[in-house]
Amino acid sequence: MGDRKLIDTEKLTDGLYGLGWSTVKRLPEGVAVQLGRQLADVAWRRRGKGVQRLESNLARVVPGASAQRLEELSRAGMRSYMRYWMESFRLPVWSQERIKGGFVPEDVHHLEDGLKSDRGVILALPHMGNYDLAGVWVTTKLNTPFTTVAERLKPESLYDRFVAYREGLGMDVLPHTGGAAFGTLARRLRAGGLVCLVADRDLSSSGIPVTFFGEAAKMPAGPAMLALQTGAMLLPVTLWYDDTPVMRGRVHPEIEVPENGTRAEKAAGMTQALADAFAGGIADHPEDWHMLQRLWLADLTPHGGTPGTEPA
Repeated sequence: MGDRKLIDTEKLTDGLYGLGWSTVKRLPEGVAVQLGRQLADVAWRRRGKGVQRLESNLARVVPGASAQRLEELSRAGMRSYMRYWMESFRLPVWSQERIKGGFVPEDVHHLEDGLKSDRGVILALPHMGNYDLAGVWVTTKLNTPFTTVAERLKPESLYDRFVAYREGLGMDVLPHTGGAAFGTLARRLRAGGLVCLVADRDLSSSGIPVTFFGEAAKMPAGPAMLALQTGAMLLPVTLWYDDTPVMRGRVHPEIEVPENGTRAEKAAGMTQALADAFAGGIADHPEDWHMLQRLWLADLTPHGGTPGTEPA
């Protein structure tokens, strides 16, 4: 009975995402924006586990915030999160001009200089704004293909939908399968290519410990290890929305390889520097950090430590 219920839930989830991609993209943009805001407000008022977790996470980002302030931030956060989904459902029908004008990043010269150097570039992002829009902007505005990694989702048909969606936007998508993906990414970087990774939440047992907003967390080892192994530039990127239809962002300066230490120590230092860059961007725009899952070690188990199994 339990297996049947799980299968039915997975089918429902897949069907809802399919409905979003097939229906929302046909709506006028203003209607889609209003629909997203209404759905966000309904979800926020219901105060499900995701909303409660978002507020708990934001309490660390904005220490000392009152309960009212956290509620305001979580409501704005749900609206930002739903804006991400409404945009993502509609991205396949956006014109090239709409894509080029839909994202305005600061300090993009760090990326352009890196691409010209032929060293290979790793863009590492937190779950902020709309990284799919940032990605299709890179493939369209900069005319630069890139490789990324997608988490395995259940049901498999939902994972296939996400892969097809992102590949339709010009991205080369690899499954999150550990060593096999790492090797392919390393080859792309050695060839002077671009790799984009969402890197603020560890999905493995091999994450690197960091201090994030004053508490212990783990973040993926991949970005730093790839940079160390290939000599590629590691560039943090943060994204946010304002009150316009245009998403904003910043390409941060390169995270340098430490001069001293073992390989593991260098990777740890680089991952901490990445976490610090993420923290700065998130602190400036907390409502645009879409972290509705457990992240800090103290939250993962009653005693901290081993990651739980929540969907990304």
